Amino acid sequence: MWQKSSYCGEGESCIHVAAPAPGTVSLTESADPTGAVLRTTPAAWADLVRTLREGRCRD
Repeated sequence: MWQKSSYCGEGESCIHVAAPAPGTVSLTESADPTGAVLRTTPAAWADLVRTLREGRCRD
């Protein structure tokens, strides 16, 4: 089941996240949920979220 972030406003393009099976995290764009799906590990997803929260991203 896809989940949208609570930070995403209504009608905006957001990333939807799902955990369809143990050890898998899937991501897709809300504007085109039937389009491309990126699959990654829970550890890699957690690292990305942590990096974004800590503001360690470069422009």
